[in-house]
Amino acid sequence: MFQAGPAPFKPAVAHGALRDGLSLSPGMRVGLFGGSFNPPHSGHLHVAETARIRLGLDKVVWLVSPQNPLKSSGETAGLEQRMAWVRDLARGPDMIVSDVETRIDTQWTIDTLRLLKARHPGVKFVWIMGSDNLMGFHHWKGWTDIARLMPMAVVARPGSILGSRFAPTSTFFADRRVPASRAPILAEMQAPAWVYLTAPLNPQSSTAIRKARTTP
Repeated sequence: MFQAGPAPFKPAVAHGALRDGLSLSPGMRVGLFGGSFNPPHSGHLHVAETARIRLGLDKVVWLVSPQNPLKSSGETAGLEQRMAWVRDLARGPDMIVSDVETRIDTQWTIDTLRLLKARHPGVKFVWIMGSDNLMGFHHWKGWTDIARLMPMAVVARPGSILGSRFAPTSTFFADRRVPASRAPILAEMQAPAWVYLTAPLNPQSSTAIRKARTTP
């Protein structure tokens, strides 16, 4: 478990950082949506689309993790397979599917986000996650650093609506929460700033899909 202490800085430009494969321009509003996506499903797309529409984002970048440090590698499909699954799901010009963490050789989200900020000055990044991830966000390395690095948008997911509202991150940054009515300007705000977005719920989950695949 990681606590609120700062995450040590890595060099601003790591190996391969100048070849991150992203074509972004200063002034763009860009959502960063990370995960194992093992497998991706309509619930993930619901989170990405809700954030894109409600925040007025130009692009949503799906950061497909090579391996989540908090999950077992034995239950995670290969990166190429998961990239293909996400590309098949997240179609359209507003969605970018990226293996940037592999390209720039980062393991932790905080390092990835710091490098992307350094690589793309002037781009207005927002971190996107479902409320199910918010419940365990305080376990992430440098979680308070992430919240202070860029605004965050949390989209309601089934089974975590009540719990996420009282999660450690929610209470720690309670005074930095902004009303949903201000979601359209979240990307312009100084971090820490975060919004909780409610929308019609999508019940899909990666865990349920994996379980169904292995059940005789």
